[in-house]
Amino acid sequence: MAVAEKAKGGLEDVVATSSAICYLDGDAGVLAYCGYDIHDLAQNTTFEEVCYLLWHRRLPTRAELGDLQSQLAAARALPEPVLRLMRSLPPVDGMDALRTLTSALGHYDSDASDASPQAQYRKAVRLTAQLGTLVATWGRLQAGGGPIAPDPVLGQAANFLYMLTGERPNSTAVRAFDVALTLHADHELNASTFAGRVAAATLTDIYSAVVAAVGTLKGPLHGGANAEVMRMLLELGETATGERIDEFIRGKLARKEKISGFGHRVYKTEDPRATHLRQMSRDLGKRSGRTAWFDMSQRIEALVKSEKKLNPNVDFYSASMYYTLGIPIDLYTPIFAVSRISGWTAHILEQYANNRLIRPRADYIGPAYPQRVVPLEQR
Repeated sequence: MAVAEKAKGGLEDVVATSSAICYLDGDAGVLAYCGYDIHDLAQNTTFEEVCYLLWHRRLPTRAELGDLQSQLAAARALPEPVLRLMRSLPPVDGMDALRTLTSALGHYDSDASDASPQAQYRKAVRLTAQLGTLVATWGRLQAGGGPIAPDPVLGQAANFLYMLTGERPNSTAVRAFDVALTLHADHELNASTFAGRVAAATLTDIYSAVVAAVGTLKGPLHGGANAEVMRMLLELGETATGERIDEFIRGKLARKEKISGFGHRVYKTEDPRATHLRQMSRDLGKRSGRTAWFDMSQRIEALVKSEKKLNPNVDFYSASMYYTLGIPIDLYTPIFAVSRISGWTAHILEQYANNRLIRPRADYIGPAYPQRVVPLEQR
């Protein structure tokens, strides 16, 4: 049987499915959800509105948004057995914990065995609500605090910061984190979304499909770059001079070391998400009176652009933004999942609705056929 034309390594530029969820134009630097440009969404909507958009392909009315906000509020609290499991885990990083705890949530969902479209949607809402609580509570426990119950009056972004820190966040912090959730909500067939769709195509349950996505995000070639950016900034130190920064970055470039947070597989121009995160990092730095991390990031951006012609991606300015919000570095990649769960579930629901098992072919490069088995005593 003939196999289709050989694909590039990593399936680069291969169109693997049709989708009505996300539009990317890497040459023009365009990211759009269901036809809405990310810049328009970041400026004029909330994360909850974006969740509705991804799941329904249209923005909600005020009444529909209110219903979704109520559904999310009702679902945010974690089952007590999941909290006990969280406390019983050995020392692990945030993504290991998230993988295990997301799987555990499936055992306590009343719709777990119901595969109807209505039940799958309810599970998507619950997962989106609960992943925020999982990650915030994990961070709280790791810092030596106790769990804080979600506040039904607060939205997804405000609740996350409240459950993590124990303090009610100011409006600048809430707005910045809400925009970050919007910017990370979906990105077409990235590795974790594709993994989730492949799992869903087998008609496995939605929790298993999301765990496949979480496990894929855990890989350092997909998630974790913003954590590496912040570690680099901390290595330089808050009081680093311009000369020290330039020497450090030029040294890395001379040794052909990768500078985390730059370049992208799809975008040939600036990642449109970086545009907003740069502004949020600046605003938060000004409000907190600690602009050093933003100033340092801006200097590094200018140097890398001039030396390597690379633009910052979504991870570069999210690092200093999250750090200024008081978020531990170990939570940076799990926070990606807190947002991307909306896109993951949208793609999984889309896969369920028009499903065919995803089963590609491989270009065989092994020993020539047919090989003959030599008897064991003659080998």
